Amino acid sequence: MQSADEFEALIPQVGRVEWIGVAAERRRTIESRDAVTIRDGSGIDGEHHATGNRSKRQVTLIQQEHLPVIAALCGREDVRPEQLRRNLLVSGINLAALKSRRFRIGTVVLEGTGACVPCSRMEEALGPGGYNAMRGHGGITSIVVSGGIVRVGAPVAVVG
Repeated sequence: MQSADEFEALIPQVGRVEWIGVAAERRRTIESRDAVTIRDGSGIDGEHHATGNRSKRQVTLIQQEHLPVIAALCGREDVRPEQLRRNLLVSGINLAALKSRRFRIGTVVLEGTGACVPCSRMEEALGPGGYNAMRGHGGITSIVVSGGIVRVGAPVAVVG
């Protein structure tokens, strides 16, 4: 019988980048992009989190499949990715399985550093209950291991 560790190591799925967003300054509007440059040890060019300070939040990712769940929990018809203030919207691969793992997006290699927990801004963006709607659905944070260019449509897969 296989152990939980063996099951957790098996991630055959390949996901896809569905949307990219960048905020030049804190509390600014997230702007959609077709492609971004991601730098080693820093993050996304033009993103306010790309400070070069070795933050564990250099690139944030959220699961496309969770958007309808978040919307339902907020009592909204839909939720747009820019409202959730993450950088990459990914489909087809379970982001929770990428925490503490290295994964490739196109030619870029990221390493999951933990859960991207919601902040009080979710109440502003989604209305009352937005914070709680995001709990468990906020995606993951990551650091940049190897930079490059990421485009919408890029594959997302575990390294190794």
